[in-house]
Amino acid sequence: MGENFFDTNWLMELYKSNQKNIKGITSILNVIEYPKSIEFFTNLELVFPSGIDYQQAVDLAKNLHKIGKPIPAVDILIASICYNSKFTLISRDKHFEIIKEIWNDFQISQDF
Repeated sequence: MGENFFDTNWLMELYKSNQKNIKGITSILNVIEYPKSIEFFTNLELVFPSGIDYQQAVDLAKNLHKIGKPIPAVDILIASICYNSKFTLISRDKHFEIIKEIWNDFQISQDF
């Protein structure tokens, strides 16, 4: 498993339980969704989507639509960031599991 990439739902939970010293990664998209995280988590690395992440996200979105299981656009981009960088996505959103139908080696965990 790769480095832990924290989705917004985990950032919110960790904030509420005052666990500010977690080590891991999140994206600018998660920070936009939950701005408190930028100042609270001092050991959290911030990543930005690359051009390749956007291209991969479009392909993933097309494939999800083909199988009749689309998910929100921001989550598709987050999944692409994690997949391309070999991060383990830490999320409680069940719809990320659908991505394994397209990318069977997609790394996701509900806990860390």
